[in-house]
Amino acid sequence: MASNSMALKSFTGLRQSAQEQPQFVTQKLLLPRQQKFRVSAAKTSPKLTNRNLRVAVIGGGPAGGSAAETLAKSGVETFLIERKLDNCKPCGGAIPLCMVGEFDLPLDIIDRKVTKMKMISPSNVAVDIGQTLKPHEYIGMVRREILDAYLRERAEKNGARVINGLFMKMDLPKNQQGSYVLHYTEYDGRKGAVGERKTLEVDAVIGADGANSRVAKSINAGDYDYAIAFQERVKIPDEKMIYYENLAEMYVGDDVSPDFYGWVFPKCDHVAVGTGTVTHKGDIKKFQLATRNRAKDKILGGKIIRVEAHPIPEHPRPRRLSGRVALVGDAAGYVTKCSGEGIYFAAKSGRMCAEAIVEGSENGTRMINEEDLRKYLEKWDKTYWPTYKVLDVLQKVFYRSNPAREAFVEMCADEYVQKMTFDSYLYKRVVPGNPLEDLKLAVNTIGSLVRANALRREMDKLTL
Repeated sequence: MASNSMALKSFTGLRQSAQEQPQFVTQKLLLPRQQKFRVSAAKTSPKLTNRNLRVAVIGGGPAGGSAAETLAKSGVETFLIERKLDNCKPCGGAIPLCMVGEFDLPLDIIDRKVTKMKMISPSNVAVDIGQTLKPHEYIGMVRREILDAYLRERAEKNGARVINGLFMKMDLPKNQQGSYVLHYTEYDGRKGAVGERKTLEVDAVIGADGANSRVAKSINAGDYDYAIAFQERVKIPDEKMIYYENLAEMYVGDDVSPDFYGWVFPKCDHVAVGTGTVTHKGDIKKFQLATRNRAKDKILGGKIIRVEAHPIPEHPRPRRLSGRVALVGDAAGYVTKCSGEGIYFAAKSGRMCAEAIVEGSENGTRMINEEDLRKYLEKWDKTYWPTYKVLDVLQKVFYRSNPAREAFVEMCADEYVQKMTFDSYLYKRVVPGNPLEDLKLAVNTIGSLVRANALRREMDKLTL
């Protein structure tokens, strides 16, 4: 959940009116291979005869499912390859309200509608968040195995062929219009765990196969820093589950994570307790224990029913596109700093990439080229890059020490901060601010940081 995701926009020069589209992308934000002059593939790419455009989507999470659905229902011959059709990713599972409508999600896949949050500081000062929410507003809590399966099944109903398989590698085209040859192992239940080696020829590939993306390796997309997320699903007594009926908790402090936060998020009949870190991956179990200890009174008597761990990217890859291959979701590095949010951005990037293919191919009737896919990157960067930069600043400012985290939680108590944060998170838009309130927020934030630094100096004296 992107707590305070846009709280610093008011004094970082990124405020926009509600009607304006963000205009923050400069040449520095574009990929190194960006070209000034482009041609329209719809006018220059050849018509396909006796068949439609063929696209393989590797990975069946929110990014892959959304991409496959968009492609299939628009006339593109679509293949979705996913190894773990029952995948339970260690993910907090928070989705913004706008995703429910934008992706037409049924309400029965949402476990909980969170309308209250508690931000809990290193000294266990708790700030209640959520009083600015309107009656119809909430943060959806989902289980990834439910959400991912729904999106894949919907893609299949629209014409995508879902393959239970493990992508291994791909051979690049030998000429400009040549095919990509994918090598994968298909599992159909009849050959046990061995599977059958197969190949598939396609015209384009969307890599939606997560932080350890093999598609990214196939195009030399480069590496990135990553966090380790560790999560335990805890079945707690029914009387304690009532406390978490519509409440989520976020814990900050060196004990739960040196550079992230710990969480307790409610699911259908249990809670997800987790944490993450980039800088101290070897200590992740120690941080997880600390998170459980912070919440111990509220989860007392609980039983751990599942343990999950997974890498989460910290920033976009150096390259997200090569030829007719594009990366989306975690494979591209679309997880926000500070909050760790990735579900909405995964689904959105998958859809945007697919839309660029549909447009460039004229609903699957023409071949596409790199310039068609580059339109997806340009649109993505223009729309979302400022959000990533602001959250990067927030994490560097407020997650650097316990005193700074105390200041962060203190800032979260401000009603104006909460309103701006939730409006930005729930609807994924840059909302207009009140200049007077923006100034007040800036002053209060500086005051909190000054107090935090003063507290740090006093603590340093005690340790000398």
